[in-house]
Amino acid sequence: CEIALAGAASITSPINSGHLYQEGSMLSADGHCTPFNANSTGTLFSDGAGIVVLKTLEAAERDGDAIFAIVKGIGVNNDGAGKGSFTAPSTEGQADAIGSAIIDANINASDISYIEAHGTATPLGDPIEFDGLVQAFGEQENKQYCAIGSIKSNIGHLTHAAGVAGFIKTCLALHHKM
Repeated sequence: CEIALAGAASITSPINSGHLYQEGSMLSADGHCTPFNANSTGTLFSDGAGIVVLKTLEAAERDGDAIFAIVKGIGVNNDGAGKGSFTAPSTEGQADAIGSAIIDANINASDISYIEAHGTATPLGDPIEFDGLVQAFGEQENKQYCAIGSIKSNIGHLTHAAGVAGFIKTCLALHHKM
């Protein structure tokens, strides 16, 4: 493959405004999505779409393309059999995917300065995701060297398009160094 378009869209139709909070569900009690906040009660859903162009660095440079980021490594797995439910992540699944990406990129975890997390702000998901990061990164000499964020605090959970939205945010953060 010489060039690929990768993206997704998630549009709710008809538009339904507001939400009904239910204790223990995914939705936020106060209408805010605050990932990794101890007082978070859940997420908010939103609509959106995103698409990126992927090609080799050599081809992008040859074609004079604007390059916002370089994908150095990937990690993919399926932890379906080891989870409590379909919507719940597992610490081991998170750690395995992150660890695989670090190895594939041929870098040290301590070289990573930013992580765009899934970060739904749910009391179940965020702690599991954070524990997976801790497990994947292992014991580190330096502390508080890696920022962590989730685009869901800005625009809500785009369901099917959540991954591409987070990827675009991270590319722009790398590009602008902020």
